[in-house]
Amino acid sequence: MKSITIHGIDDFLAERIKAKAESEGTSVNRTVKKLIEISLGIKTRPEKSNLKDFQEFSGLWTESDLKEFEDNTKGSRVVDPEDWQ
Repeated sequence: MKSITIHGIDDFLAERIKAKAESEGTSVNRTVKKLIEISLGIKTRPEKSNLKDFQEFSGLWTESDLKEFEDNTKGSRVVDPEDWQ
């Protein structure tokens, strides 16, 4: 198996790679190999694999949250025929 050395990795990129490796529970080496394989199209990124990246921005609703929302917006789904006269 071949080895490759990459020079000039800035601190920001190194920290992002390290953080990704930690979040996936893998080594930095395995993470870099996976990123290269995905970027070259050798392996595909699993569908919806980036959902965790946006979770803090979108939030997740519980069943209770959904029921409350549907109950509070029920009236907006009713069409009054007189509004269309």
